[in-house]
Amino acid sequence: MKTTLFTKAIVRRPAQSLVNGLTDHPELGHPDYALALRQHDAYIAALERCGLAVEVLPAWEEHPDSCFVEDVAVCTRKFALVTRPGAASRAGEIAGIQAVLARYFRTIEHIEAPGTLEGGDVMMVGDSFYIGLSARTNADGAAQFIAHLARHGYKGQTVTMPPTLHLKTGTSYMEDGILLVDQAFARYQEFSGFDRIHVVPEETYAANCLRVNDFVIVPSGHPETLGALQAKGLATIQLDMSEYRKIDGGLSCLSLRF
Repeated sequence: MKTTLFTKAIVRRPAQSLVNGLTDHPELGHPDYALALRQHDAYIAALERCGLAVEVLPAWEEHPDSCFVEDVAVCTRKFALVTRPGAASRAGEIAGIQAVLARYFRTIEHIEAPGTLEGGDVMMVGDSFYIGLSARTNADGAAQFIAHLARHGYKGQTVTMPPTLHLKTGTSYMEDGILLVDQAFARYQEFSGFDRIHVVPEETYAANCLRVNDFVIVPSGHPETLGALQAKGLATIQLDMSEYRKIDGGLSCLSLRF
């Protein structure tokens, strides 16, 4: 049965300054820019294969992490939200995003100071949203977002985070009640009602997979996670994410989907 969750996506081309992006894993080395571009091309092609019309924003050299557009906005069926990134170096990335979102959404909400919120900490499950309280998303930002959700008929709840960059770094909703969880989230009662796929410690990076309509996009090189998803009857697309992993980026980070 065909599943249509999204019809559109917004991405931003990686800038050459990508090599200076934020990272908690300097041991992985600096990204290879030429390879990052090819991987981004493959990512766009995968979104198009999933049935999405993709708007590609130009590279933004002043902001090395700006290709991770998911963090500057949240898109719901009823409204879009301009966030307020918690990383000081990324604060300027929200400039101009409202004008882009206005092409698709009549209603655009905002996170205001002192609140911070990044889209990587927001996981949508139907009409409910889980918001991770992290180093990038604080309680004030989460409370503002929950209030916006309530006004539009949605529900939101916070999740106290383990030492993980973003909520979706460690858990991703695959639709149909299926949730990917890494070891850090394995015992969380908030997620006890899901059909959970436990990501083995050696494949923690694969906890960030991306369900887009009839496919799940999976970072390549994670056979156990891939097999577990396929065992649930999910069609998969594998993508090499090596250069984005070096700067703490995952599959969901690279697009806004709606």
